[in-house]
Amino acid sequence: MSGHIGIVACSAEGAALCYRTICDEAPALMGRHRHPEVSMHTHSLGEYMEHVYRGDWQGVAGLMLSSSEKLAKAGADFLICPDNTIHHAFELVAARSPLPWLHIVDETAAVAKSRGFRKLAVTGTKYTMEGTVYQTKLPAAGFDYLVPNAEERAEIDRIIFEELVNGVFRSEARAYFQQVISRMKGEGCDAVVLGCTEIPLIIDGASSSLPTLDSTRILARAALRKALA
Repeated sequence: MSGHIGIVACSAEGAALCYRTICDEAPALMGRHRHPEVSMHTHSLGEYMEHVYRGDWQGVAGLMLSSSEKLAKAGADFLICPDNTIHHAFELVAARSPLPWLHIVDETAAVAKSRGFRKLAVTGTKYTMEGTVYQTKLPAAGFDYLVPNAEERAEIDRIIFEELVNGVFRSEARAYFQQVISRMKGEGCDAVVLGCTEIPLIIDGASSSLPTLDSTRILARAALRKALA
């Protein structure tokens, strides 16, 4: 028997990558064609963004809790959310949730520590790069970090919301990320957090000048381990 994973999804591309990672990597641990039971629920990205644009994190938390309640009724044992941005509402959700959660930043920091990294470049939406989640949790876990400069943050955010969440993956966007990552490597970063769940769709370890911390797959693998524990 394995645990039942509940996925509180937000954007389709990132949630799909998380789901596929669980299903693609489970057979090596469970046997051919096997993976844990997985249920997913998502309110539309548009509903989430209406709250995010207003800075209404209570509203974001309400949507996350709505999904968590539906997933609890579906029989899930624990929850994950493959979206870094809405983790800003996590503390508003966790105490009221019917099920326990894995936190995407905690899991990413744990992998960074296991790989011996010290100073992390953090990429993601502007809400992630300018927010408080990574900025609180990384120092608490013993890491230094940098975020891209203001011009880079604006362009990265544009690429995410105008292209990646819509399944548009352009070589120009990949080249821009590579340029930003290389510059941050020059500022002493020894790894880069792909802190939006769509970024791994255009950047990976082979195309980055820094080792990558793929938050989407890290969370999926943590969920797989918990389900099999």
